[in-house]
Amino acid sequence: MDYLDTQIEDGLARVRLNRTEKRNALSLAMMEELRDTALALQRNVDVRAVVLYSEAMFSAGVDLSDAALTDQSASRLAQRERLKLGPELCRVWEDIEAYTIAAIEGYCVGGASALACALDYRICGRSAFFRLPEVALGMNMSWHSIPRLVAQIGPARTKEYVIFGKRIDAERALEWGLCEQVVDDGQAVASAFAMAEEVLSLPPIAVRMVKESVNKTAYALAQVSSYIDRDQYLLASQSEDFAEALAAFTEKRSPTFKGN
Repeated sequence: MDYLDTQIEDGLARVRLNRTEKRNALSLAMMEELRDTALALQRNVDVRAVVLYSEAMFSAGVDLSDAALTDQSASRLAQRERLKLGPELCRVWEDIEAYTIAAIEGYCVGGASALACALDYRICGRSAFFRLPEVALGMNMSWHSIPRLVAQIGPARTKEYVIFGKRIDAERALEWGLCEQVVDDGQAVASAFAMAEEVLSLPPIAVRMVKESVNKTAYALAQVSSYIDRDQYLLASQSEDFAEALAAFTEKRSPTFKGN
């Protein structure tokens, strides 16, 4: 694959994000590779733990410079079909029966945060941070991530995180429950591998059954509460406010929103 480096050995799958020249921004092709990798890991019963990581930075989120993702000339139906990829990507990672760990250094922004919250456990370097810029850019938060966030950090903090789009540093993320462990910078990957080794020492069937039970309980209403978020995004992306947000971002000025 062009943007992922996957190694599987002795039950552990190491999946490294490898688009560092673009800050691991999630292009259409990279998202497809992440989806296909997760599907392959689902089928591999010998894999018992998975670590998703990048040494210097996790990801800057969706690559808004990728024309394949932002093309508005396609039909509404074609655009709607393209928008299935984000929620599908998170769902297939969540559905991996092996225990999944995200090792997060640097930034974890937008769609990358949605992906990370679909994994079982998150370990952050001390300088790492999370941020969701979607609302400020005239978009809703989609990818079926709202139910996961509510389950992990509660409704009030989900509203604060999503609506205001402020940077959440690692210590605050730990306090909120957005991550589960904070380590010294540069140690997130090693800590994730150490935790994976603990998982490998446990009975694999029992681990999988417990994981499934917890996820089914935590996200029992997730589909019914988030199924429409790609249509909400499609609507938001046709608004004047969305165009104004992108123009202001490009021109480095404050946007003026009118609710149109």
